[in-house]
Amino acid sequence: MRRIITGHNSEGNSIITIDGPPARSIGEDVGGLFEIWNTDGNLIDTTDSIDRADTDIVLSPPENGSKFRYFQINPTPEGVPIEIMQEIAADAFKKIGAAHHRIDTSKHPAMHKTDTIDYIILLKGDVTLILDEEEVRLKPHDVVVQRGTNHAWVNNGDEPALLIAVLIDSDLR
Repeated sequence: MRRIITGHNSEGNSIITIDGPPARSIGEDVGGLFEIWNTDGNLIDTTDSIDRADTDIVLSPPENGSKFRYFQINPTPEGVPIEIMQEIAADAFKKIGAAHHRIDTSKHPAMHKTDTIDYIILLKGDVTLILDEEEVRLKPHDVVVQRGTNHAWVNNGDEPALLIAVLIDSDLR
């Protein structure tokens, strides 16, 4: 993926400040999560050249912040015992500072809940969104507005699925 980040020069004219791949990624062995851009709720100086995605990857944005990323989900391997899948998911969520978001994984090992509003688009693949009481199968270009619910994503196909997401820190009830 190529990302293009714009800004302004000292004369106030629009320029390209970054043109290249995502600054950070994690979990490529199971698909991967790739950071495109982050905000932290503070004023952004559009004349700086700071790569706001070049930080440790954590699942949730900071207070009043946002995360823009894409993630790839590989097909679920067949024949792996549920206990092993739980261990793999627990380790993956721990690596992105999100172990505490795994509140009820009884329906699927990757179930998690964040205090965010997420805008997600399935770009490629065959994915099911699993919720506590329902599931929905998605086709490319389907859009999900994830409003702080316990959920997981499952790749039903035999090719990697690619999704893009914007996570926004939110007060939810």
